[in-house]
Amino acid sequence: MYYVYVLEIKRDLKQSFYTGYCSDLKKRFSDHLKGNTKTTKNHQEIKLIYYEASLNKTDAIKRERQLKTGFGRGYLKRRLDCYLSMRD
Repeated sequence: MYYVYVLEIKRDLKQSFYTGYCSDLKKRFSDHLKGNTKTTKNHQEIKLIYYEASLNKTDAIKRERQLKTGFGRGYLKRRLDCYLSMRD
C-alpha cells in the first residue's frame, strides 16, 4: 500500500499544511515527529489530519500532486470542514 497524507504543522503561531506520500505511514509520521525530515523538522507541532491509501505507487504520486493544486486544497477544505471549524 502507498499512502497520501496531510499534516497540519505549526511554527511561531503560523499554521500550514504539508502533503506527502509514502509506503509506510507510521514510520513516515514518526520521522516527521522526530525531526528526521527536512521539510518539517523546525515545526513545533505536527498532526496527521488526513490520509488515503492506494495500491499503486504511481496513483499515490498523482493523488499527492492533485491535492497540492487549488482544486485539491479546496477538496481537503470541504472534506475536513468539521475538523477545520473545530480547531479555530
